[in-house]
Amino acid sequence: MAKTQTRYVCQQCGRTSPRPLGRCPQCGAWDSMVEEVIAAPSSSTAAATSLRGLTSHSRPLRLEEIPGVAEDRWILPMAEFARVLGGGIVRGSVVLLGGDPGIGKSTLLLQMALEMIQQGQVNAVTGPVLYVSGEESERQIKMRALRLLRQMEQGEKDENRGDSFLEHLFLVTETNLDVILDHIRDIKPGLVIIDSIQTVYLPALQSSAGSVSQVRECASRLRELAKTSGLTVFMIGHVTKEGMIAGPRVLEHIVDTVLYLEGDRYQAVRLLRSVKNRFGATSEVGVFEMRDTGMTEVPNPSEVFLAERMVNAPGSAIAVTMEGTRPLLVEIQGLTSPSNLGNPRRTPNGLDVNRLLLIVAVLTRRLGLRLSDQDVFVNVVGGLRIAEPAADLAVAAAIASSYRDVPIRADTVLIGEIGLSGELRWVAQMNARLREAAKLGFKSAIVPRRLRRVDPWPEGIEVLEARSLREALRLALLDSPAKSS
Repeated sequence: MAKTQTRYVCQQCGRTSPRPLGRCPQCGAWDSMVEEVIAAPSSSTAAATSLRGLTSHSRPLRLEEIPGVAEDRWILPMAEFARVLGGGIVRGSVVLLGGDPGIGKSTLLLQMALEMIQQGQVNAVTGPVLYVSGEESERQIKMRALRLLRQMEQGEKDENRGDSFLEHLFLVTETNLDVILDHIRDIKPGLVIIDSIQTVYLPALQSSAGSVSQVRECASRLRELAKTSGLTVFMIGHVTKEGMIAGPRVLEHIVDTVLYLEGDRYQAVRLLRSVKNRFGATSEVGVFEMRDTGMTEVPNPSEVFLAERMVNAPGSAIAVTMEGTRPLLVEIQGLTSPSNLGNPRRTPNGLDVNRLLLIVAVLTRRLGLRLSDQDVFVNVVGGLRIAEPAADLAVAAAIASSYRDVPIRADTVLIGEIGLSGELRWVAQMNARLREAAKLGFKSAIVPRRLRRVDPWPEGIEVLEARSLREALRLALLDSPAKSS
């Protein structure tokens, strides 16, 4: 009997070590080294043989011999999902979807499959959909599917009745990848959903499901299958407590597209964000609302983020942020409160804490606001997380408005990056932001002064240019007795 060996692999970066380590020497992560059993030579040989059988025999082709130039895409009925994927599902692609537990990953993919079948995108010619679950039984998945069908106005009178279009949906609970591949060869689906990749394992490997080697090898097998047969694979991935997809980082390199489903479990809004896409733009965002009947698209998310806004309330400012190619209007709330602590708190929600510290420092040093004895809280309404600096001006205005107890003009948006000297700096795609603000009824916008005039300002909105943060706040705050600073 062949002997086996053990090694320790970092779950974050994949670094290996012959002995256990408390901290990974490559990425610096603590408690990330997990024990892994290296398969015996006979098992490795069997796995390699199986992989060669899966990929068949390759043959180099001249560029002119390769058929097709345009991407062959499935058009998705869910427009928000299609936006994030770059226009639809590319055949033969591998997509990885990550997100917190209970955020709606399984619901989203099952709903996508049902709508594709209903619209005729999946049929006997393209091949059916195979939904493979390693965490739920077929009956549980069917209960969710029936609930989604009610949303699609396909209400059922008998739970066991058979809709003709549902003949193209197959469900199976299985974690053995060899068995799953047998099912794929028998059914010949056009779309496979794996829920989740961390539950799938290869018997040829001695390590447990979810380990670095299992996740890497299973994803590689599925990728080879997709590229050689034209099969489209969607994989659901677990996330760590830091919000990153669990397993080796090589998993994200294997797939063509990496999506994250974000949002607060206690709020209805869900954001589907693309962080890698070989067939479209990255950083695109689709907005959904989670309901008891499934995921509902939000075609105009700016209205949702501003729906419960209190007009003329101190500490409320409107920023225009870009998520991919889409401008979004969001409410920035700021609150200052006298602190009894030696080090006052700086608490952001939806904003980088270092960015907040920079803005508070500029307000204190350049504008003379005494924030050294004030707790400062900043909240981005709706659960959105802003990473770009174009919201700096809105954040600063919200903090100054709360400190002085003076509201900001209700029909004004604020766009601009703040420098350390208190100057305002230009941001990209300004006209697209202004057009979105005008569409939603805002009458004016405060922006950095542009040094060279190229394109005219959009119609329907008054643009007020400011050179410094002090000048911008003078334009934004309503005339009212100000608190002494």
